[in-house]
Amino acid sequence: MRASHRHLADLAVPLDLAPMEAKLVEEIPTEAGWRYEPKWDGFRCLAFRAGDEVELKAKSGKPLGRYFPDVVALLKSLPVARFVVDGELTIAVNGKLSFDALQLRLHPAESRVRKLAAETPASLVLFDCLLDAEGRSLVAEPLRRRRSELEALFARFERPERLSLSPVTEDTEQARQWLREVGSALDGVVAKRLDGPYAPGERAMLKIKRMRTAECVVGGFRYEQGSREVGSLLLGLYDEEGRLDHVGFTSTISDAERPALTKRLEALAGGEGFTGDKPGGPSRWSNGRSTEWTPLKPELVVEVRYDHVTGDRFRHGTKLIRFRPDKAPRQCTLAQLRAEAAPQRILAMTR
Repeated sequence: MRASHRHLADLAVPLDLAPMEAKLVEEIPTEAGWRYEPKWDGFRCLAFRAGDEVELKAKSGKPLGRYFPDVVALLKSLPVARFVVDGELTIAVNGKLSFDALQLRLHPAESRVRKLAAETPASLVLFDCLLDAEGRSLVAEPLRRRRSELEALFARFERPERLSLSPVTEDTEQARQWLREVGSALDGVVAKRLDGPYAPGERAMLKIKRMRTAECVVGGFRYEQGSREVGSLLLGLYDEEGRLDHVGFTSTISDAERPALTKRLEALAGGEGFTGDKPGGPSRWSNGRSTEWTPLKPELVVEVRYDHVTGDRFRHGTKLIRFRPDKAPRQCTLAQLRAEAAPQRILAMTR
């Protein structure tokens, strides 16, 4: 190996390269010239190797290597001494990808991280190649060449465990099938221009998310900050033991609706609210909002639209569609969120 490639700083692709990003759109583009890939539910990761040096970089630019020593060791063990690839870090638990397991890795204690790495090792799903094994930058090359180089590079890796190629297709019906059938494994579908270069930091890709709906019980609400009008509804679903678990929130309430809805909610106050998992203190959802909430009698049912579920909870805030007086609260169960496919069927396409 030439001396100029023994260190990460000497590679033709800089360590501070910003990953190419995607713009959210509602429909899969159908005109010629697009290629489609699953959008995996994990941590985006640029992986750099030069000799014995390996660096993992998050989409934010922060280093990830200390949280994923298992992936660093995996990349160091490969029989190719230099490359830069773009991909997604994932962890499978009981055959399904677990975003919660990824978040647990972001722990300050090295001993804890290494314990988790041994118990639930992470995998890397590859979907782009920015530096080939000869040290040539591919950033300016079109996607069709970058994918060809990625496949050639992957073949030289000798198919190690916990490293895989993301499947691709130019068939729009196949892309729609991924969007329809897959839930917890995927976060949607990504469309990329076949003739497009890798555009660092630009939203040059398109992402399409699978939006689903669920009927939920309103187990409580929060007032708007600095107001006595409702700001958000706290959503619940019944588990197998008949307990009402808090699963998320919706705050898409128009100003015109707030006064009447506030009165309606206050008339139901004083109930037990959530009998299982309850809204807690600050969380990934709170963003500085007040954590105080008012429990309600479990009588109101709403239909909401959501894009993703993690650990029986909505990953993001949901969109309120309508109230459902025709639905009994006890019909609102966690089973609505659990009909999700495992990732192995899709990854098997590349094996």
